Amino acid sequence: MTFPVVGMVGGGQLARMTHEAGIPLGIKFKILSDTPQDSAAQVVSDVVIGDYRDLETLRAFARGCDVITFDHEHVPTEHLRALEADGIPVRPGPDALVHAQDKGVMRARLDEIGAPSPRHRIVRDPADAGAFADEVGGFPIILKTVRGGYDGKGVWFVRTPQDAEAPFKAGVPVLAEEKVAYVRELAANIVRSPHGQAVAYPVVESVQVDGVCDTVIAPAPGLCEELAGEAQSLALRIATELGVTGHLAVELFETTDGRILVNELAMRPHNSGHWTQDGAVTSQFANHVRAVLDLPLGDPRPRARWTVMANVLGGDYPDMYAAYLHCMAHDPQLKIHMYGKDVKPGRKVGHVNTYGDDLDDVRERARHAADYLRGTVTE
Repeated sequence: MTFPVVGMVGGGQLARMTHEAGIPLGIKFKILSDTPQDSAAQVVSDVVIGDYRDLETLRAFARGCDVITFDHEHVPTEHLRALEADGIPVRPGPDALVHAQDKGVMRARLDEIGAPSPRHRIVRDPADAGAFADEVGGFPIILKTVRGGYDGKGVWFVRTPQDAEAPFKAGVPVLAEEKVAYVRELAANIVRSPHGQAVAYPVVESVQVDGVCDTVIAPAPGLCEELAGEAQSLALRIATELGVTGHLAVELFETTDGRILVNELAMRPHNSGHWTQDGAVTSQFANHVRAVLDLPLGDPRPRARWTVMANVLGGDYPDMYAAYLHCMAHDPQLKIHMYGKDVKPGRKVGHVNTYGDDLDDVRERARHAADYLRGTVTE
């Protein structure tokens, strides 16, 4: 019996957890990793160490793979087109993935399909950024480099014309966006297969701290059914219009006047979907594997009334394994997912999932476990 080989570009924790989801199905994985110490490289048997920016490395890696997918969006678009020209299935394909790679391209396409977005435009220099601020009612505004940013990197909260100088030093186009008045951030996660089947997970609330996802609550508490349905429908429409295959996360603002606006897109398993590992019938990782192989998609419904995911960030306490004794005894239902990374202050090294019927209890359990693992609480 022959099972397909999924080639995943990137050796981070998303590749690690996607590989884990493929194990029960007997799916073989091949990883293109930067170093042997990367998260997925520690657990996948077939690992190629190389530079994803080099076309010949990508071509050599793709040999023997039935499909190529990603744990990040940084592979040059032209290289992905070359792989497709070689006859290698790339999912999501370059025509879709470019919208997660380039924020300027994303905004232009979302405008074309009528997706609600903050007011925005590409700006040439600090003076042009100041002119944009005048167009949207004044400072503050948000400036973003169109490529390469994540977890708050490549994003500037600009209060004055003088603050606008830093983004242009990178030498890449800069996107200006209005500062949205919002009550919280949401995320709509969907998965779509090549033949057009799609499933939508419950819309979640994503709590950011210093530009990094800290906590995800599923489903988003207090979100009216109409707005939740609008967010899911919007994500499904974006996936269809852009031709996405696999997992799509649509990060959203819920505005103070009751609207939703698209903030960012990610075309891979996403931090806002980690709760699905323990809180959904079929996880985002399992459905991503199914989608890229064009298998029927699994049930996305939640298993519990509430699931909370809390990221575990590195702190000054490197021996997280020693904290397992307390965390597991304190909460036998707790699910811990560690990534095999060296502990460094502020670095995402794992996450925890908790679930149950009482949101306050579920949230407190997740927060306690994440803080205890980090060492910021000791009892």
